[in-house]
Amino acid sequence: MNSRVKAPGSAYSDRERTHSERTFEFLAEAPLSEVAPLFGAHRERVWAPNWDPCFIWPVPAEDRPGMVFTVSGAHGKAIWINTCFEPQNGRVQYAYVLENAMTTLITLILTPRGEQTHVAVSYERTALQPRADAWVMRMADQDARAGDEWSAQINAYLRADPRQSASTAAHSGP
Repeated sequence: MNSRVKAPGSAYSDRERTHSERTFEFLAEAPLSEVAPLFGAHRERVWAPNWDPCFIWPVPAEDRPGMVFTVSGAHGKAIWINTCFEPQNGRVQYAYVLENAMTTLITLILTPRGEQTHVAVSYERTALQPRADAWVMRMADQDARAGDEWSAQINAYLRADPRQSASTAAHSGP
C-alpha cells in the first residue's frame, strides 16, 4: 500500500487544501476478462453491497466510457463521471465531486497474473474548503484499509455458482 497526505500548513499556501493519495492492491481470483468488467459502475452492483448508482447517462444503465451517475450517501450526493473505461486493457478511472466538500479521482489498474488478476486501486482526494480538510484525512485512512474489503467482496462473488452470478448480473438494473 502506498500513501501520501499533505495537510495545510506544511509547504502550502493559505488557500491550498488537504490532499491525499492512497493505493491498495489485491488479487482477484479470476482472469482479467472476467474481473475487469466488474469494475464498471453498473456491473459493480453484483458484488458490492449497497452500491446503487443512479445513471444520468447512458439510460438504460450501461458500462461504457463517459458514463455519468450520482451516488447518494451520508455526506450528500456525489456526481461521478467515468474518465476511462478500458476493461480489455485493464484500466478504469472515475472522478467525482461531492459539492462543497471534496473531489476524488479513482484509478484502477488490472494486470493478468495467470488465472488471477492483480488489482491496484488508487484514490486521490482533495478538500474543497477548510471544513473538509479533516474529512479528507479520515477518508484517506479508510481508503488505505479498503483492499481487504474489496478483495473479500469481489472474490466471494467470483467463487459463487456461475449460474447464480450470471442470473444476478442479468437482472441487476437501475
